[in-house]
This record gives sequence, C-alpha cells and structure tokens, in this order.
Amino acid sequence: MDKKYSEITPDILALSEICKENSSIDNAWFSKYKVFRGLRDLDGNGVLTGLTEISEIQAFKMVDGQKMPCDGQLFYRGYNVKELVDGFVKEERFGFEETVYLLLFGKLPNQTEMADFRRLLARYQALPSGFVSDIIMKAPSQDMMNTLARSVLTMYAYDDKANDISIPNVLRQCILLIATFPALSVYGYQTYRHFYKGDSLYIHQPLPELSTAQNILHMLRPDSSYTALEARILDLALVLHAEHGGGNNSTFTTHVISSSGTDTYSAIAASLGSLKGPKHGGANIKVVQMFEDMKEKVKDWEDEEEVSNYLRALLHKEAFDKSGLIYGIGHAVYSLSDPRANVFKQFVRSLSEEKGRMKEFRLYSMVERLASDIIAKERRIYKGVSANIDFYSGFVYSMLDLPKELYTPIFAIARIAGWSAHRLEELINAGKIIRPAYMNVCPRREYKLMTERD
Repeated sequence: MDKKYSEITPDILALSEICKENSSIDNAWFSKYKVFRGLRDLDGNGVLTGLTEISEIQAFKMVDGQKMPCDGQLFYRGYNVKELVDGFVKEERFGFEETVYLLLFGKLPNQTEMADFRRLLARYQALPSGFVSDIIMKAPSQDMMNTLARSVLTMYAYDDKANDISIPNVLRQCILLIATFPALSVYGYQTYRHFYKGDSLYIHQPLPELSTAQNILHMLRPDSSYTALEARILDLALVLHAEHGGGNNSTFTTHVISSSGTDTYSAIAASLGSLKGPKHGGANIKVVQMFEDMKEKVKDWEDEEEVSNYLRALLHKEAFDKSGLIYGIGHAVYSLSDPRANVFKQFVRSLSEEKGRMKEFRLYSMVERLASDIIAKERRIYKGVSANIDFYSGFVYSMLDLPKELYTPIFAIARIAGWSAHRLEELINAGKIIRPAYMNVCPRREYKLMTERD
C-alpha cells in the first residue's frame, strides 16, 4: 500500500499540535456550566434521555429514603435474566434464539411460535450468492469488526427495499442481520487467517438444524466438532450479552442514528463502530491479555500475597499496560455485583474442569475475591466494585479456542438482538430526532484579512 495512506508525516504532526492547542477545553468549565460529560451526572449516574420497555438494570434500591447499592439484577422485557437462564438449563435447550424473540416481540414464545421463528432465522442464514467470494474475500482486513461493518453496509446493495423504514420491512432486515451475523463474522476471520497468516481456507455453510452457538463452532472449526458443554456455554454467553439497557454506548448509538430516519444497515454499522471501542466491546480481550501477563509475572498462582502485590502494581501503573486498571473489575452501573458475571461463573467452573484448566479458574476466582478490597483500600472507593461479565467471558472464549480476533464480533452477534429491538422501539414511537445541546465556550473574534494576520 502507498505509504501516504498510513504515514504520519512531520507536517501532520505539526498540524495535530495546532489542533490540540485550539480544541482543548478546561475541565473546570464542565462543572462551572453544569454540563454532564458523557451524559453522566456528578455522581456518575446516567442522565435520563429516554424511555424503554426492552430491558432494565437494577443496581440500587431505596432504603429509608436513601439510594443504596444492592446486588445487581438484569431484566429482559420484565423477566429476570437469571430465571431465563435457569429455565434454559432446566429444560436442557439453547436459549439465545428465544431471547431474541423475547427482545424483539416483548413476550415469551410458546413451542409453536418458537419453532416457526427458528425456521425464519434458518431461512435467512445463508448469505447472498457470491457474497463471500465477491465481498468478504476480495478485501480481507486484519480487524474483524471493520470487516463485519463493511459487510453490513454492503448488504444494503442486495436489498431492493433498503431505505424502507416501515416496521415490517425493518423487522425483516433486523431478522436477516441477526441470522447472518455469525457467518459474516466467521467467514471474515477465515479469510483473514488465509490471506494474512497463510492458513488453509475452509468455508462451512451454516446448518438450519443447529442453534446460533452450535453454528458458530461448526463454521469456525476445521472438523466442525464441539462438545455439548462448549455449545451450551457459548449459547449462555450470547444470552447474557444480548441486551443491556438503552444507555450503553452502542445501543444509544442505535437510538440516535435511528431517530434520524436512516436505513437499518447504516444504523447497525454505526452501532458496530461503537462496540468496537476498547472502552465498550473490546474489554474482554484486555482481561485475557492482563491474565497472560499475570501468569508470567506471578510465580505461585495460589499465593494470595504475590497475587495481591501484582494487583496493587496494576493500580499503581507498574504492571501490564500501565493504565492503572484491573480489567474486568468494576462497572459503570453495577457496584456490589454484576448479575451476568454471577450467572456465568457457575458454568465457567464446569468448562474449566472439562478443559483441565482448574488452576487458571482458581486464579481468576482469587483475583475476583481480592480485587474489590484492594481497589477500595488503594483508591478509597467504598461504594463497591465487583467482577463484570468481561472478567469471565474472555477466559471462556479462550477455553473454547476462539481466536481473540472474534471476541468482539461474538459480542456483536449477541448484541444485534438488543440493537434491533431498540431500533424498532425508536421507529414505532416515532420520536423527534435526538439532538442534545452543546454550549460554545469559544470567545467571539474579529475577522482579519490574511494579509493582516501574524
């Protein structure tokens, strides 16, 4: 590739300094003008910007008129996610497709409705003729989220009603994208492996009789084999990642973009761009990388003092990426516990036993137990911090031999369910275009002719 497309030249560096100098806003002004940065108030709570019936996050409760932290709970359309998962486990069935139905239509399906919906998803699983060879393989990328976003935008060209935002048409488009996300993600990765790593290229077609989780493993692995436990736990991961309130960055992006009246493919591509960010969907990769560094630096994984010293070094920016963070610990909303992590952990143990990685599981459990107290003492944060869903999901994906390049796309395969539900909700309620206000703090200046400027 021509160097001009990637090289940062001295003139670009010089111009970037001018850009920074004239675009830096004093942090004190945000408090002065009562501007809630990131749409969060001074206590870190999200500023209310809309109403939804799709999901609810509960992290606090009222005690004697005061708002107090409590164990977190997550509800999909009013149903406690833990109870949903317990039902899937009790009846020994895959739950992601049922979760998609619940989020889209606001009700739990009966057996006939579920069978019909599964057939509908299966009908849309296969990509358009020539899409893999003409689109995915013609322009391989090292970033799977960019590959996925490009594929979504290209799907626009295959849709004769791409700009139609009537509810039936948008529902069709959403179901199409939900059904094709696994193939788009896995085929993008297989193409990357072939062109950038020289590995053999193999393309397995999705099978209509398999669940989403089974199809991901079937398409990804050379021999298409997987154990029942592997498929069940991946299905559980998809259920727990499917939705998380309207205020998370990518879902709010869905609402903002949809409110403009744009097409479904543009809205979902924008949401993918949001999820790609390391502050959002890319966090589980950081957890795995942090633990890889920890396993190298800590000689005895069962020595609490040695592990504690490593965690303190993380907080003091002396270990791993020197960011001062213990990745996977803490959440923007939850404090005492993340219900998704609590549900996930009980199944992670079973997979660790099957994979012979109980020593690593005990290390994860120890870090989860020690980190909150260490953060409280070192940072003087006493509201409570706990392990979040990213803490264990990366470990699970590594035990499933999923490549790191697919960690965030798998998040997207799940979250497209929530994005779709929120897009439909935004369009059904036909609200105004979302347009928050920004205060200008640049002083007025007198124009001078170029010949008069310094």
